[in-house]
Amino acid sequence: MATKKFKCTVCGYVHEGDTAPKECPVCKAPVEKFEEIVEAVPEKKKGLNTNSNVYTILYAAVMVVIVAFLLVFVSQTLKERQTANVINDTRQQILSALNMRDQADVAATYDKIITADALMQPNGKLVAYEGEFNTSYKSEFDNGNFHVFVADVDGERKFVIPMNGLGLWGTIWGYIALNEDRTTVYGVYFSHSSETPGLGGEIAGTKFQDRFPGKLVVDGDEIALKVLKYGKADKSSQYEIDGVTGATITSTGVNTMINKVLTAYIPFLTKQCCKEGGCEEGSEECCEVHNVESNK
Repeated sequence: MATKKFKCTVCGYVHEGDTAPKECPVCKAPVEKFEEIVEAVPEKKKGLNTNSNVYTILYAAVMVVIVAFLLVFVSQTLKERQTANVINDTRQQILSALNMRDQADVAATYDKIITADALMQPNGKLVAYEGEFNTSYKSEFDNGNFHVFVADVDGERKFVIPMNGLGLWGTIWGYIALNEDRTTVYGVYFSHSSETPGLGGEIAGTKFQDRFPGKLVVDGDEIALKVLKYGKADKSSQYEIDGVTGATITSTGVNTMINKVLTAYIPFLTKQCCKEGGCEEGSEECCEVHNVESNK
């Protein structure tokens, strides 16, 4: 197999072979007129081959590590601020149930209005909650920690109970504020994670929530407050409330949430501790909140 090339310097003819021809077959030039063509050997590149699979894998791995580090750094840097924002939002929701929406200084208003974060005992008695402020009460409820926020609104005591449940597409939650009698609704706040805008999502609007104040929660020892399909509630009833138009499932979810959560609070709502002699004999504040210190 030919390994060399020779070029005629007279006519440019290129011959392949081990040696140049004795005579150019084109112009008849002698062998002396041929020059060997020497091809330059490309110089090997130093370092990584950027077109190789190894380089691609290493590059991707380094970028993943760098991006992960940056995300962790940003997350840790903003964690304190994010936590503060979530706490502030939860406090605003509690205040909203007390008909104090869109407060300019939520923290200051909360500290002024909420006098205690308490836990209901099995007999309905309230004791101070000693843990950190919660921003989600589903796990607390599931673990048997029944929170009651005690509020002072214009010199009148109110009680706020957190609630959680399921709507059509996801979780729903809220707070119900009761007057000092523990049975008359003072205000409510509801929200949701993924209910349909314009339909089930309307539970977060004041048009629906404004139907609750003045309604009664208990009748005897049972929860009597009910959210019914829109148009089915008796306007003269102290217990019935029309649901959201065209959102029967979400309205039913709100009704189920109210019944499930408040049923757990029956000992508190019916002042069971007082009925069972849980108050000090002769106390003028029997049926008041017992031994609750501010812990917010």
